[in-house]
Amino acid sequence: MKNLPHFTNANFSPLAMFDIWKVGVMSFELWATSMATIAMRNQLWYTQAPNSAHMIKENQRMITEKLEAGMEVGLALQKAMFNMASGSYAPWWVTSRSALLPLHRRTTANSRRLSRRR
Repeated sequence: MKNLPHFTNANFSPLAMFDIWKVGVMSFELWATSMATIAMRNQLWYTQAPNSAHMIKENQRMITEKLEAGMEVGLALQKAMFNMASGSYAPWWVTSRSALLPLHRRTTANSRRLSRRR
């Protein structure tokens, strides 16, 4: 059997480690604000009439934002794949940060907006 190449862990610079830390914080904030937004929207669904103008507008806004965020994430991933195919390399933490950014921006904004309504 041939000797397989030995891969070592890449030496990360402090700046790269900070970028990795930022992706972790962004992921945690995304998770926390998503859970808060889901809880606040569930409360609205339990306490408001489903055919009221306010609830129809909120539901339409929720679906529209999810579709827009999904398209932005897809575009970010397509850019990363195109750059990778053309020989331009970006580390995983740069790609993941750009992919999470649309979702993070919307979930934090929704959490703030829904928490002010009370």
